[in-house]
Amino acid sequence: MRVSVVVCEHTLDRYGDLREAAESVLAQTHDDVELVLVADGNDDVCARLREDYGECSDAVVHCNEGNVGLLESRNNGAEAATGDVVAFLDDDAVADEEWVAELVAVYEERDVPAVGGRMTPAWVAGRPGFLPAEFYWLVGVTHRGYGPDGDPDEAGEVRNTFGSNISFRREVFLGLGGFEAEIGGRQGDANLQGGETELCARMDRAYGHGVYYTPDAEVAHKVFDYRTDPAWLLDRAFWQGYSKRGMEVLVPESGSTDAESDFLGALLLDSVPERLRGLASDPSVERGLQFAMLWVFTAAVGLGYLYGVVKWWGT
Repeated sequence: MRVSVVVCEHTLDRYGDLREAAESVLAQTHDDVELVLVADGNDDVCARLREDYGECSDAVVHCNEGNVGLLESRNNGAEAATGDVVAFLDDDAVADEEWVAELVAVYEERDVPAVGGRMTPAWVAGRPGFLPAEFYWLVGVTHRGYGPDGDPDEAGEVRNTFGSNISFRREVFLGLGGFEAEIGGRQGDANLQGGETELCARMDRAYGHGVYYTPDAEVAHKVFDYRTDPAWLLDRAFWQGYSKRGMEVLVPESGSTDAESDFLGALLLDSVPERLRGLASDPSVERGLQFAMLWVFTAAVGLGYLYGVVKWWGT
């Protein structure tokens, strides 16, 4: 099974990280991997990619004519790919050498349209002690409470995985028309997110399946220092809540309400009691901060959601 991995870049400021992501793809143990590099509206990035990878037999370089954004760049990468499967990796991520092999193992064993894996944290500036694991999703990392029945160590079908660790049978992806590139832009709202959610909702309607999650397919996501700033995290939590409401309105069949309700239920019924017991048995400043921030981040997401309710009232 041939697997094409699409990695997109729009600025030379992140070129060093892009190189690390690309090299992790070329170092995969699976013996038939194609690296598809997409330069989004930047001639300098395009030139560097052609210089560094233009002669690589396992790589394809595609340069967009203009800046079209991440989702359309991914679509262009999938069009340029030749694999049976198209997978996506971000420029700030590094794939485990067995990543593709683990994805392929699921495709070979199961008749599923899409497979994704676990995102692990690579704390560039150190792990923030105040950030509870339940909210690692704010920094693009698989969080506590994720996965089938809320267990990130268990394989099974989920609504969608992170965009930096998701793959599709290429014929399925192209047949669905790829990502809806105008999410956010279509509504004149740059804060609206949910490209993977929207695509996987269409896939579920067409094929009756979400994404099969396999925790053994691991990708490390670099968490830069600015992403561990409390103000940045609170802002992200607010707009994530807003986006969740947006997806409910724009893509009512996405299952957004059910997924978020399950997460909130697990938070209140499992995480809060467990953390209280931990505080009582082994009190520490870090445990106390994480327990407090559990409520703060929940409130920020809730406020963003309520803002979305008001904005889309009557829609």
